[in-house]
Amino acid sequence: MAITLIQGGEELLAERAISLIITEALDATVTTLHSELIEIGAITDALAPSLFGDSRIVVIKEIQDLVAEMSEEIATYLQNPDDSVHLIMWHKGGVKGKALLEQIKNKAPKIIEVEPIKKESQKTDFVFAEFSRLGRKISGDAAQAIVDSVGSDMRELAGVCTQLASDVISGKSISREDVEKFQQGRIEMSGYDVADAVMDGKTDVALVTLRQALESGVDPVLVVSAISSSLRTLAKVSGVSRGMNSFDMASSIGLPPWQIDKARRQLSGWSPGGLSTAVIALAQADAEIKGAAVDPTYALERCVITISRSRA
Repeated sequence: MAITLIQGGEELLAERAISLIITEALDATVTTLHSELIEIGAITDALAPSLFGDSRIVVIKEIQDLVAEMSEEIATYLQNPDDSVHLIMWHKGGVKGKALLEQIKNKAPKIIEVEPIKKESQKTDFVFAEFSRLGRKISGDAAQAIVDSVGSDMRELAGVCTQLASDVISGKSISREDVEKFQQGRIEMSGYDVADAVMDGKTDVALVTLRQALESGVDPVLVVSAISSSLRTLAKVSGVSRGMNSFDMASSIGLPPWQIDKARRQLSGWSPGGLSTAVIALAQADAEIKGAAVDPTYALERCVITISRSRA
């Protein structure tokens, strides 16, 4: 039996923690469930004993948003867990889902903290850690320049680090001049640029943007994460009356008004069937780029095509 509890609201760190566990598991079958996109009974089905006793990983994201019946499904499983299953649960923090959280902690899970990084010193430490992970060195003033220019968005910080590590000649310590040159140079496509084109149903644009993003060093996992985040946003907004003001909605669904307005524009071309197709395609791509596919790039391109064409 293995249980991992990921706690905190920083999505980048949470996704990386999950990805690392899946990568190290090698032959395990992976099932990923998003709290807002599943129905009652889906958790029980995913955790049901396998006839073949094969190694499995079940990931349940944002468990703080589970309805009571779904939380009970997890609680029931915890009473008699399956030795062949590694259950990974991500709780973004706050008071929601506190009872379930305590039940999980009573099982002594491995806990991974992924709290948002807010202090300037922590952001700089993150930049140093990113370059160390990428096998590169960076000067202190260059690291500070990245933080100053990018701000607190962890995905953007990670993306800039990856792109600089790729662009600056190998073996050279990255300097402040390199950072300034990069900021003044070409604008790189990010995972969220890809996601926007996909959600708008612009297949050709999405494919071109995807290739530019991958060539600039954006990790395929982050592209999938960006598309997943966009789909979750659509799901959140779709459940609220269109007559409700976006500013009034903001606090109840945890999204800024501009993001709600953007999602509403995108939703005009999406049907429930199209969203279901998109979720299935994304789940398949997520598993494939984390080890199940021979060619992750091809798997990601196929996912982008499928999802963008699912929009009416």
